[in-house]
Amino acid sequence: MAVVLVRNWWALALRGALAVLFGVAAFVMPGLTLVVLIALFGAYALIDGVLAIVAGVKAAERHERFGSFLWRGVLGIATGLVAFILPGATAVVLTLIIGAWAIVTGVLSVVFGLILVVAPGVGILTLVWIIGGYAVFFGLIMLTLAFRLRARHLRNALGTTG
Repeated sequence: MAVVLVRNWWALALRGALAVLFGVAAFVMPGLTLVVLIALFGAYALIDGVLAIVAGVKAAERHERFGSFLWRGVLGIATGLVAFILPGATAVVLTLIIGAWAIVTGVLSVVFGLILVVAPGVGILTLVWIIGGYAVFFGLIMLTLAFRLRARHLRNALGTTG
């Protein structure tokens, strides 16, 4: 595994650079970033819904329980379609769901959850910025790792160790 990482350091560098670019875009163009995130969520929900229905049909063919698969599939497809048809409402609903989840999960996240529930508009922007900050941080870590692996790759190519 380590040899594969060392040889392909450039792939980590590319991934890191793309993450940094995405993170910067989240801060510079939060509206566009939100639209992209909602579109990705919608696509995921649609694909997950279709795959759940396929699993349900296959389970029914084997005379196994299939109702929950079909139900999840229909809900997934419906959710994906709503995300594409009503992206603004989807953003608000997702923000409210994340806010409620934050309130339920812990003391430190209660304040964050209350902000999301009480002021979803501010919450949406906050979520985009949090995702952007994470992407920049993650990207910089990936770039650091990539260039350390590159140095190791060069040392290995020259036949030196250490």
